[in-house]
Amino acid sequence: MVISKTYYMTVVFKRSILGGENVAIDRKRAIIEAATKSFSAFGYKATTMDQVAKLANVGKGTIYTFFKNKEELFGEIISNLITEMKQAAETTIDPNISFFENVHRALCSILEFRKEHQLMIKLIQEERDMGTKEVQDVMQQLDSAIITFIKSHLETAIAKGEVTACDPEITAFIMVRLYISLIFDWEKNHEPLEKEHIAELFELYLLKGLSK
Repeated sequence: MVISKTYYMTVVFKRSILGGENVAIDRKRAIIEAATKSFSAFGYKATTMDQVAKLANVGKGTIYTFFKNKEELFGEIISNLITEMKQAAETTIDPNISFFENVHRALCSILEFRKEHQLMIKLIQEERDMGTKEVQDVMQQLDSAIITFIKSHLETAIAKGEVTACDPEITAFIMVRLYISLIFDWEKNHEPLEKEHIAELFELYLLKGLSK
């Protein structure tokens, strides 16, 4: 079979384009991974684009071909973090158990993720010790993502008649705050609570109530 010169040049051109795209994807991935390491080790405020470039083994100018500044790079990482956190929570959802059991599983998963993920640990520390505005904004964004996740499942449960009609956003907010208090705030001055005990308290306060 005779291959025309035009066909040959088209194939070469396409391979060149695809090869360039793959290189760009790899570089962007390397930059994101390097920035995540830097933010996790030094925090947002102390991280510089020079540090990220060095860790990613690219020129600083290369970073700016993908992200216009540190804030945009940070935002990309946080967006990925939220997606990862939601995926971890979704894996705990079981359609064969009750709504409250699923919420307990999901919230435990989300808050364990928040408690153990190195970047999250550093951001919580920076927010507490330095009050960096960008970090405060991100922590609020993360809280909103958690509340929205619980709210969506709560709306489904209300529609199915599993839960009494209520304001799903306020109820989701209360649920998330209750878990944060029992897992994070309680541990500041007490022994950590077992998951089973947290589930019992969750059921008592939000399902059964304290009235006899």
